[in-house]
Amino acid sequence: MMDTDQLQRDMTTWRRDFHRHPEFGFDETRTAAIVADLLRDFGLEVSEGVGGTGVVGTLRRGQSNRAIALRADMDALRITEDSTLDYASSTPGIMHACGHDGHTAMLLGAAKVLAEEGGFDGTLHFIFQPAEEWGKGALAMLSDGLMERFAFDEIYGIHNMPGLEVGQFRTKPGAFMSAEDTFEITLKGSGGHASRPNWTREVLVAACATVMNLQTIVARRLSPTDTAVVSVTELITDGTRNALPGTARILGDCRSFDPAVSADIEAQMRRIVRGTAEAYDLAAELSYSRDFVPTVNDPALADEALAVAQELFDPDQAAMLDQPGAGSEDFARFLEHVPGCFVYLGNGLGSKPLHHPGYNFDDAGLLYGLRFHVGIARRRLAPLAE
Repeated sequence: MMDTDQLQRDMTTWRRDFHRHPEFGFDETRTAAIVADLLRDFGLEVSEGVGGTGVVGTLRRGQSNRAIALRADMDALRITEDSTLDYASSTPGIMHACGHDGHTAMLLGAAKVLAEEGGFDGTLHFIFQPAEEWGKGALAMLSDGLMERFAFDEIYGIHNMPGLEVGQFRTKPGAFMSAEDTFEITLKGSGGHASRPNWTREVLVAACATVMNLQTIVARRLSPTDTAVVSVTELITDGTRNALPGTARILGDCRSFDPAVSADIEAQMRRIVRGTAEAYDLAAELSYSRDFVPTVNDPALADEALAVAQELFDPDQAAMLDQPGAGSEDFARFLEHVPGCFVYLGNGLGSKPLHHPGYNFDDAGLLYGLRFHVGIARRRLAPLAE
């Protein structure tokens, strides 16, 4: 491989620049322009504006018609950074709190190496995706003809993982990360003075009852063998200290690994909301959306990804997980179209959690990510024997 010290310096420079200038989903114009310019400098074919602000770089070698994709996400979060880094976010209220700056930099490094050194037979598509954080970017790229314009047979991606040592890889065949469904329940009655609840159809008691009843979905309605979480995260009313509310909104999210379980959660939630509203003489509405589908790795390609990591690094650094994680990932949308594998790369035992104001991607992980991308590309597009 080319000079790794220089690669490390380059990727660190790119990563810290992205960190200093974070952009929210579908606003990644600066990031996307830098990515596109670098890919052109490396000699790739570049397509911009895919799904809004997405970028696809294409690299062809040899005669094979096989093709795979490598994907990174570019967007930041609406979180105010709490750090003293000299490259801390310069954009108020937005920061790279999930390491997408690192994911983008390591994939750029892999594109540079593969463009200069080759070592594969076929086509590589480097996908730089917008708006992962709110589950819209992959769908936008797919709706913009990603699969038709840049056909590929398999796809791979990396996400950093705090609490796992730098250089450690983890993956899992089958269900790897959960779906995320979001819901909003609105209860409507009529408010009034807190001294005369009998003159009102106030909603707060009904809202509290609804929150408690939602807890029975997992505990009493689903099979004990189904894995799911139903979480209420907000309860908002139009009342005040001495006035009973006439409107309440209950918001939250649900996690599961099976579309049938997701459908059952929604059905049970609708029954609970309808019944509780009837009991308290209120009108009720439920909005239920599926923002993220489960991330399901192809079992054979998970084995391939593990083999690459074990070949490139100490075999003890790469292992299969026993259980899937409850986080969600937009990468799952690509896996609905082609097989692939998503992996975790350690971000250090002392790393702040993802989405924390003090989080920072560990630059020591950049070369590990680069090598994995290069390794999986060369393994899956190895020149065919004559």
